[in-house]
Amino acid sequence: MNTHHSGIGMTSQRTRARMIERLRKQGIVDEVVLGAMSAIPRHIFIEEVLANRAYDDIALPINFGQTISSPFIVARMSELLRAGSSLGKVLEIGSGCGYQTAILAQLAREVYSIERIGPLLTRARVRLRQLHLGNVRLKHADGLLGLPEFAPFDAIILTAAAAHIPSSLLGQLAVGGRMVFPKGSQEQFLCVIAHNSQGYTETILDEVRFVPMLPGILKG
Repeated sequence: MNTHHSGIGMTSQRTRARMIERLRKQGIVDEVVLGAMSAIPRHIFIEEVLANRAYDDIALPINFGQTISSPFIVARMSELLRAGSSLGKVLEIGSGCGYQTAILAQLAREVYSIERIGPLLTRARVRLRQLHLGNVRLKHADGLLGLPEFAPFDAIILTAAAAHIPSSLLGQLAVGGRMVFPKGSQEQFLCVIAHNSQGYTETILDEVRFVPMLPGILKG
């Protein structure tokens, strides 16, 4: 990994190692997820002026009213998505800056990621190429429509809050698959939907705060 990726000072590998230890103390136990978080340089996904805060446990702005989630939230959602098992084909709704996408690329065989804001998608594509992540496919589209042409997916993750999930998107989740997303509007909670042979079961977990999912006209 080159100097830009490995970082110096507050973006160094040592700083990243401290982030991993903090995540362990916060309750992240999946070592595969922790390994992915250690491997991916978060600082290259944010503006250079904020690089010295890249490994703090905070969300940071990435323009267009969007944010990069805190390391804990990224790790927590990834851990819930994996549930201790290998991931095959994953759909991500909301590529954003591409950081969660890069983590998923370490955890899954294939990652399909949708972003509705064109400039964000362009930046994400550049950063993912810098990391030579060849198992990711990005698309400029309305995420709540999913990608029926590539369904079913073993796992689906939404990186923005939704009050409900359209049946068309639920239908793209394979039997045995899991969907993780922040549910709600004013009050939001992490939600896990599991698809089994009898139907869907929903589990509500931690309280969270995400920007809302905004379906409709594409930007950029």
